[in-house]
Amino acid sequence: MQHKAKKSLGQNFLKSTAVIKKIVMAGEITKGDIILEIGPGKGALTEKLLEVASRVVAVEKDRNLFDLLQEKFKTEISNKKLILIEDDILEFNTGRDNVLERTLGRSVDDGQRKFLAENFRGESENILSVGYKLIANIPYNITGAILKKFLTEENQPSMMVLMVQHEVARRIIARDGKESILSISVKAYGEPKLITKVPSRYFSPEPAVDSAVIAIKNISRKIFIENNVSESKFWEIIHAGFAHKRKILISNLKKSLKFDEGTKKICEKMLGNKRAEELSLSDWISLAKNM
Repeated sequence: MQHKAKKSLGQNFLKSTAVIKKIVMAGEITKGDIILEIGPGKGALTEKLLEVASRVVAVEKDRNLFDLLQEKFKTEISNKKLILIEDDILEFNTGRDNVLERTLGRSVDDGQRKFLAENFRGESENILSVGYKLIANIPYNITGAILKKFLTEENQPSMMVLMVQHEVARRIIARDGKESILSISVKAYGEPKLITKVPSRYFSPEPAVDSAVIAIKNISRKIFIENNVSESKFWEIIHAGFAHKRKILISNLKKSLKFDEGTKKICEKMLGNKRAEELSLSDWISLAKNM
């Protein structure tokens, strides 16, 4: 089955087997792992994930690709190794949605529906509720939305390995020492690492920019719990601080947030003339604890 990449869905298919192997290795997958894959496309990464993981849950929005994957992985779907779901990942809820029930009700004929009903009922309410890793070559036009969704939702993955634009990867790592809302957002929940740069020629069609594979390990809310800091309060301060990047941080905070004279003096002493990009994650946590 031929498939023409859809620009509207950010489809660029990875064709390098070497890079696919690096993605799988970065996921540190064990036999007991359950993997959530976003936009499996033609199934190149899916195929390698199935070789090493306990089970793969693949969410594909494109109906043509969904049909292609159903045919390509007919055996893996029938033996419950692959759960293939037709959906928009930004509307997919790993915490409340019953993945197995969704599979029963989407794009299956009567025979498949009977098989799934007989074989999947009685398992855990949600296959992802027991823990999972997110590994995917994601659409670049929703990178920020995917990061926000999976880092902050109740049922977080333990680890994420993602293909992103190279420039986005550089911003997340912040090797130049200048932090951003993006880098702080990722570091607040996990430990990002640049795995490898991926030239544009490794994709079909070839995108206008180079890409990179990043891994985000040890994802949790540990930093908020250990420091007794409210997530909502933390993000309120972060957004206020980065509201005007060129302004001194204390000026941004005074303009956007309300605090008493005592808190004001503490902040002025802590921050001096620093800008938001100069503060590390631990600085922001300390600030949140004192406001």
